[in-house]
Amino acid sequence: MGQPYFEINGGNRLKGSVRVSGSKNAALPIMAAAILCEGEVILHDVPYVSDVLSLAELLMKLGVDVERRSDHSLRLVVRDEMNSHAEYDIVRKMRASICVLGPLLAKRGKAQVSMPGGCAIGDRPVNLHLRAMERLGADIELVSGDIVCKAKKLRGCEMFLGGPFGSTVLGTANTMLAASLAEGVSVIEMAACEPEVVDLANFLNTCGASITGHGTPRIIVEGVRELKGCEYRIIPDRIEAGTLMVAAAITNGELKLENCRLDHLMAFVDRLGAVGVQIERKDDEVSVSSSRRLEPIEVTTQPFPGMPTDLQAQLMTLLCLADGNSVITEKIFPDRFLHVAELGRMGAQLRKEGPTVIVQGVKRLIGAPVMASDLRASAALVLAGLCARGTTQIHRIYHLERGYERIDEKLRSVGAEIERKEAEGS
Repeated sequence: MGQPYFEINGGNRLKGSVRVSGSKNAALPIMAAAILCEGEVILHDVPYVSDVLSLAELLMKLGVDVERRSDHSLRLVVRDEMNSHAEYDIVRKMRASICVLGPLLAKRGKAQVSMPGGCAIGDRPVNLHLRAMERLGADIELVSGDIVCKAKKLRGCEMFLGGPFGSTVLGTANTMLAASLAEGVSVIEMAACEPEVVDLANFLNTCGASITGHGTPRIIVEGVRELKGCEYRIIPDRIEAGTLMVAAAITNGELKLENCRLDHLMAFVDRLGAVGVQIERKDDEVSVSSSRRLEPIEVTTQPFPGMPTDLQAQLMTLLCLADGNSVITEKIFPDRFLHVAELGRMGAQLRKEGPTVIVQGVKRLIGAPVMASDLRASAALVLAGLCARGTTQIHRIYHLERGYERIDEKLRSVGAEIERKEAEGS
């Protein structure tokens, strides 16, 4: 079978209504939290993207029954606690597999997790996760590429989770998960404040945990004896919502987004407003349209509530068409510019200087065959294809399908000319 790719004929104005899927980045640690729970966990609004399906496969190998339902809900029940080894063949596919480390350690006394893979967007070490587990009382060693953590009983402590690029989202999640069943009180200083971390804390509290301060840099976790399963709805995906906002703006279209939380996107909405994109909430929908003339801006990615690094590539694509020079600085993953060369193939004028890219606006982008390099870069290339003159082919779309559910169908429903095809003989 050939490798799938997207073919886009650009130039169509997008118009209509799209529902934003549940958040992949919120769903993954919440799915991993099922390891901690007695009884069944039912999660609603789970996006069936490849990262979610990979984690479901891993959880099944770790003794969790995972039932995938047609209404985008998952039922998870622990049936066997014997296996605590998250093996390389699954973990290598995505970095979020590290989320099983804390739950396995807290519930089963041992976690053996292969060093994780994922997108090639720069150095993302797991040392902060391990420092937290060690502070909670775990013994840690590296064996044949696996992290092995053991502890008869975790004990609450105070810990600082800051790293060279700020707080760690997955590290904060892992620490909360482990500390939920630890003995005593844990204090996480410089915790990540992202909505996905808040969603995990809300889920754990619904299961009987005692967590306060989530959404602030100081989270307090009072350990409990056990957690019960519950029914819970995952928050909307703010990165998909932001991507769709750019799709409306870059095609000079008009989209209404259902299931969209503007309070999770304030910094991004502020920058879009400066470019000339109009965004307003009407009842339960968010309406997005744009001026014909796009203004150049300066923007720096930061931890929440700042401009999300996961929307940097998409915003850069929009700024390729702005009337003047824009400056984008990447403070989270300084090497996250793999999309720059591919946008250049489509006529963008971009100059990279260290962690900064100078974007010189052009009148139009030109369709071309391009190669996706990571999840969000893939989305940027789709956006470029939507507005480009002529035909764009985007190869390696498996990156895109890690985090966007049926994005081609959603875009087609509002007027895009996008088709999923398979390359012959590959």
